[in-house]
Amino acid sequence: MYENDVDEKTQSAYMEFSQLLRYHYKRLHVLLEEINIYPGQPPLLFILDKEKGLSQKELAERINVKASTMTTMIRCMENNDIVTKVQDENDKRVTRVSLTENGMKTVEEAKKIMRRMGREAFKGFEDEEKEVLKGLLSRMKANYMEIDLKDD
Repeated sequence: MYENDVDEKTQSAYMEFSQLLRYHYKRLHVLLEEINIYPGQPPLLFILDKEKGLSQKELAERINVKASTMTTMIRCMENNDIVTKVQDENDKRVTRVSLTENGMKTVEEAKKIMRRMGREAFKGFEDEEKEVLKGLLSRMKANYMEIDLKDD
């Protein structure tokens, strides 16, 4: 972000937001490392916990990542005995992904970590402040959703 592109208040708010993202990512990485997963993997775990045996393509679409990224994620999680892949009985071209027994335990640990992250992040916040922040962040997200990120 260049100084002349935005006003001082926007730049200052953006810098705070950027620093927050970095701190959040670092903290999340440290906590998830304890259960042998990475920050991008909890959404995948939570989806598989609710919906059994989705294809890699379905999973990639659900968490909005490229198929190659999903392949790498699943391979890593498979090596750590968190997920298993099984060929679809009706369509041999499709591979279904499911949680292993260890993966189900990992989901529960990941949920605990996410709750902890929420408690740490919102320590000292009133409910009204949380609602205001949620609204502001939703507006920021909507701004990005208006942009075709694939073109960048």
